[in-house]
Amino acid sequence: MRVVVVGASGNVGTAVLRALAEEPAVTSIVGVARRVPRADGSSTVGYPHDRAEWVRVDLAGTADHVRGGLDKALAGADAVVHLAWAIQPSHDRAYQKLVNVGGTRAVLDAVVRAGVPHLVVVSSVGAYSPRPADDHLVDESWPARGIATSDYSVDKAAQEQLLDELEERHPELTVTRFRPALMFQAAAGAEVAGIFLGVLASRVVRLVGTSGPGTRPRFPVLPLPAGLRLQAMHADDAARAVRAAVVQRQAGTFNLASDEVLTGRDLADLLSGGRTVELPVAVVRTALALAWRLRLVSVGEGYLDMAMQVPQLDAARAREELDWAPRRTTRQAVLEMVDALLDERDATTPPLSKEK
Repeated sequence: MRVVVVGASGNVGTAVLRALAEEPAVTSIVGVARRVPRADGSSTVGYPHDRAEWVRVDLAGTADHVRGGLDKALAGADAVVHLAWAIQPSHDRAYQKLVNVGGTRAVLDAVVRAGVPHLVVVSSVGAYSPRPADDHLVDESWPARGIATSDYSVDKAAQEQLLDELEERHPELTVTRFRPALMFQAAAGAEVAGIFLGVLASRVVRLVGTSGPGTRPRFPVLPLPAGLRLQAMHADDAARAVRAAVVQRQAGTFNLASDEVLTGRDLADLLSGGRTVELPVAVVRTALALAWRLRLVSVGEGYLDMAMQVPQLDAARAREELDWAPRRTTRQAVLEMVDALLDERDATTPPLSKEK
């Protein structure tokens, strides 16, 4: 089985490569990325990136470049996994839409041209409409129309609409959608810091925080917006679901998440010995908006809106139909990510490296 992974060099892409490299049914992997491990498309890095052939495609490039690169990469593919997404530069909305919505459209068109029988798209919990009033876990029938004040969420909802249209036009194509919770792993420490915090905020976090084994507090106190709830998972758990869908050629939409949902109090117990300051959401939103406009942080208030409004996920369908279950809890995924941020851990591909 030949599998093409579009967006193969970042956080989720690296985890998906690991999962596919361990799957006997997958005999060939093609990694597609804007920043490949080496300009000529070959890999000079270690596992799992050395298991892939590399094709450089910039989804924000010219139409000829995108079409030609994707056609080359998808030739002979049995499945395509689409992961590519732009969060930065967060001040360039046109670029984000070009990559996220236009890039998705280009990948979908290339899948049809190449006659690939199976498309897997990793969407996000961010595609969903605001959570229900009673805050119950939602299944895949919950509306996926996004959070209007979050650019990320708006683009995820647009991506879902493109998939709806694709399935209507091409019922012969097997389409799998995943809507995961936040996905963390140690190798993504540098990438997450750069995308979501920025240089200054990352330095502040590392100045006040201390990583350590076991239950040692990471921070002296944890300021949090009132009412925050967090559901997260390890990137490797999400990647195992992708592998299962590829091997089984399983169609459908699947939530992916740990069953564990953490409150602000839970996060404080985990990271600061229970010491927390609960802040009004409006105050946090105003401060974040100002800091983003002054370019002191990497993302703006739309990400807070999304964090406070997205629903928590019921992943029962993935458990039943894909025989999948997360191996790590939300707590474990959060601790691994926080320690990676504090220790400035990275990996050798361009998106995951500290050396940008």
